[in-house]
Amino acid sequence: IYLNQAGNQPRERDYAYVGSFYAFAVWIGLGVLNIGDWLGKSLNKTTAAGLATVLCLLAVPVVMAQQEWDDHDRSKKVLSRDLAKDYLESCAPNAVLFTFGDNDTYPLWYAQEVEGIRPDIRVINYSLLGIDWYINELRYKVNQSAPIDVIWTAEQIEGGKRDYALYRPKPNIPEDRYYDLYDLMKNYVGSDDPTKMEDRENGLLSTFPVRKFSVPVDKNLVLANKTVNATDSVVNELRFELPKPSLLKNDMAVLNIIAATKFTRPIYFTNPSVDLGFDQFLRRDGLSYRLVPVQNSRVNADWMKEKALNVFAAGNANLKGVYFDEENRRHLNSIRSAYADLAIELANTGKKEEARKVLEKVDKMMSEENFAYGMVSRGNMHNRNSLMFLEACYMADAKGLIEKVAAAVKKDLQQQIKYYNTLTGIKAENMEDEKRMAESYVEGMERMKTIYNPAISIPGKLMAPRDTVK
Repeated sequence: IYLNQAGNQPRERDYAYVGSFYAFAVWIGLGVLNIGDWLGKSLNKTTAAGLATVLCLLAVPVVMAQQEWDDHDRSKKVLSRDLAKDYLESCAPNAVLFTFGDNDTYPLWYAQEVEGIRPDIRVINYSLLGIDWYINELRYKVNQSAPIDVIWTAEQIEGGKRDYALYRPKPNIPEDRYYDLYDLMKNYVGSDDPTKMEDRENGLLSTFPVRKFSVPVDKNLVLANKTVNATDSVVNELRFELPKPSLLKNDMAVLNIIAATKFTRPIYFTNPSVDLGFDQFLRRDGLSYRLVPVQNSRVNADWMKEKALNVFAAGNANLKGVYFDEENRRHLNSIRSAYADLAIELANTGKKEEARKVLEKVDKMMSEENFAYGMVSRGNMHNRNSLMFLEACYMADAKGLIEKVAAAVKKDLQQQIKYYNTLTGIKAENMEDEKRMAESYVEGMERMKTIYNPAISIPGKLMAPRDTVK
């Protein structure tokens, strides 16, 4: 009806409403004429027209305020700012933080430029890294953030140069070993040598001959600058394999920055699914994920615990009357999942009391009225995340929370199943997957209860703990 885009829209796109704006404006004009005619029965036409205009000018904002003021009061709705603060405060000093898209980036820029939160961090929007001028801006100091080495010169990336690079193996270059990323990006992908490029109709295209890369690791350096902890198993070099046969300029810029930095500066991502092959080296440090030379290091518990208990905020989700729409709830789920990850890590290392404190903290940050544990959502992702949180509660032996979360999730799932059972015909067929999923989650809750029964020794976990919210 309103021409607005369906699906995952983080914000309303007002320009899609233009047709309805015109129609509404026509009716406003007709209304003014009607009031003018009505007043014209007892007043002269000039006075009636003027009075009708004044009355409508006053009536429209007054009625709008009277009807809509409470619905549009966002003075307590600060989730964007708090989420930006949480991402920034998750990072070590002088860090580089990669974001993905405008909606992730704008709150971070606001927090830095307006509220002065962590101006030492360089926020880099991955979506803009495909543009030469944006890459060139990284060469300069911004606020308290030092310049960044992007390897290539401005001339090498000017305009459409190196917008794209293709994997083209060479017979004389073995593919069964790992190649230094810096050397490869600087002297091969960045080369204008025709023998290292592919001739296309529109000119020469950059190529890369291998998909296995490495970044050297100075163990003394990464220990000294606290990239890793003393108990970590640090690799001699960060080895990864590119999962795709081509690279966009965005991808190459990220790889260049990693290759040039060599762990002298912290590098973080707001999302662990980067699709460049080094996901196994991303460790959760709060809400952000840090690139570390430690394989499959899930959570930096000691770093994150202090932030989780004393720094992170959740947009007044504990206050009555603050509304959180679907997109807001997705981010609240990210915060809750981060706390669950931390609690699981603490419980796994025998720190159950600390794990309970973490879970109780995030429980108080979000009221049931604003953000219930049990809630229907697309793909039932909300309940899935709540089940992961429930497992963390079991692992931490948080009895009160176990009862609270389990009751809420089970009630919602049972309501869903009851509704699906009322459907018939094509509607029942269309919702069969959702019904099976809800039933499997109910069964999973029963298995979880058995697995974590102290009287029964059954090792194992049911829910994937890592970043279930994308």
